[in-house]
Amino acid sequence: MASREPLPLEELTKVFDPPVPTETVRLLLADLTAEWKERGSCELVQVATGYRFQTRGEMQMHLDRLAPEKPPKYSRAVMETLAIIAYRQPATRGEIEAIRGVAVSSNIVKALEDRGWVETIGHKDTPGRPALYATTKQFLNDLNLRSLAELPPLAELDAHPALEIPEVPQEPVYPAQDRIDSAIDSALDAERVSATTDDGADAGLFEDADATTAHASANALVQPSTPTVH
Repeated sequence: MASREPLPLEELTKVFDPPVPTETVRLLLADLTAEWKERGSCELVQVATGYRFQTRGEMQMHLDRLAPEKPPKYSRAVMETLAIIAYRQPATRGEIEAIRGVAVSSNIVKALEDRGWVETIGHKDTPGRPALYATTKQFLNDLNLRSLAELPPLAELDAHPALEIPEVPQEPVYPAQDRIDSAIDSALDAERVSATTDDGADAGLFEDADATTAHASANALVQPSTPTVH
């Protein structure tokens, strides 16, 4: 509770003098995790960068009264880009554009980098040496995940009613028409995308905090279940 960031197991072992075996500390943490499950409001969890105490998700409605300011919601273009990077990483901007079917604004990538969810991990050995993007440990921490393996399988996302693929129009789709209506998982599969619309490079990166969204997976990323951390 005295740490601002999750503590890795290696750091926690430094608390003991004389030293305690790492496996013993791991077992003690498991006991603490079980013990705090009975206490109701807080919990001990393991995320990508270590262990941390945090309030439970069901306490959020009470904590919102203390801090009523709502976090901004990112646009669908930002969330689609993040989802593609998360499931296809490392990915170049060109690969993201090929899947989404529209150009990826530099502002979209910058918004994800500023949030600490995406970073450049290298450059692809092709002409132009495009940057390779991948998600960060902070991205996993914010989603209460220990590793990318804990991301929802795409098969589960396909089955979600909010992610049903809309009917594909038979006429060409022009930029003046509505924004992309296909779900994030359909955007991940380039072969299933047969019509696209241009979100517009200058489209707003943020939506109104009170606006509703039909995309369940996007909501999970925008407002992850990560409660207040102690």
